[in-house]
Amino acid sequence: MAEKVKYITEANFQQEISQGNVLVDFSAEWCGPCKALGPVLEKVATSVAGTATVVKLDIDEAQQTAATFQVTSVPTMILFKNGKESGRLVGLRDQNAIEKFILTT
Repeated sequence: MAEKVKYITEANFQQEISQGNVLVDFSAEWCGPCKALGPVLEKVATSVAGTATVVKLDIDEAQQTAATFQVTSVPTMILFKNGKESGRLVGLRDQNAIEKFILTT
């Protein structure tokens, strides 16, 4: 089964968040909770397909973007609507909490 969560980079970040609802998972390879969140986000991406897109951004490779959005701990999930931040979650969350956040924010 193909992964539903797309990895993005600093170079394509603005393009990826510019249209629709996009949940960006700011994460890092060395982060245990980020790794635990991976399978949860795959399920979320499947359940919100058509409503929102879920992408991952490695803060170590995208330090400027992380600094721009003042991401000081990972995992941090920021929901963008047409390129504008509409809300954020910090820390490990379960599937229901993330889906509710996407659908109600």
